[in-house]
Amino acid sequence: MSLFSAILRPASHFSLAKTFLASRLLHTGAIQNFRFTPILCAEPLKKKKKIDPQIIKQREERKRKRLEKQIRRLEKNARQLKPVEELEVPMELLDEQKQRKRTGIKVSPEVAESRVLLEKQWAKYRMEQKLQDYQLIDRVLAAQTKALNELRLESEELYQKAVQVDEGLVPFKAVGPVATPPIEGYEMPDGEYLDVSKKFE
Repeated sequence: MSLFSAILRPASHFSLAKTFLASRLLHTGAIQNFRFTPILCAEPLKKKKKIDPQIIKQREERKRKRLEKQIRRLEKNARQLKPVEELEVPMELLDEQKQRKRTGIKVSPEVAESRVLLEKQWAKYRMEQKLQDYQLIDRVLAAQTKALNELRLESEELYQKAVQVDEGLVPFKAVGPVATPPIEGYEMPDGEYLDVSKKFE
């Protein structure tokens, strides 16, 4: 019995499938437009590996040191001035440096002594001139103080007006000649210039 049922089971299944398909294909109702997507087998989520906190701390420390090193390098380069091409010495002059170098000029003892005496005389003259300037300033300040004291004895109101600061002297403004005066009837090659920049007040 078991052998017969084992042989009959696949055959009966096959016949049922055929009849099922035939019943689905032959029908008088509306068409059923069903679409089935292929079965996608999902992958199980990966477990997060537990990392030792000491290792995480070491990684962060290395990252911080790397950033500090880059900051130090940038600060070091920031102090360097940008080279100006006009100030660079041409290679021709560097090659001719030995030819252009002057030899030491030998001065006779008499000329050297006269130069030293001239420097001393000039230093003495400048010192006397400086002392005269100091004395002049002292005399002017003494006269001013004396005049103010006399004025205070006469009238306190006039004294207070005299010691007030003249604010009209502070905002000094002067307009002088420019480097290049304007040329009359000059036609600009690029046309007229209109300043359209915004001014914020």
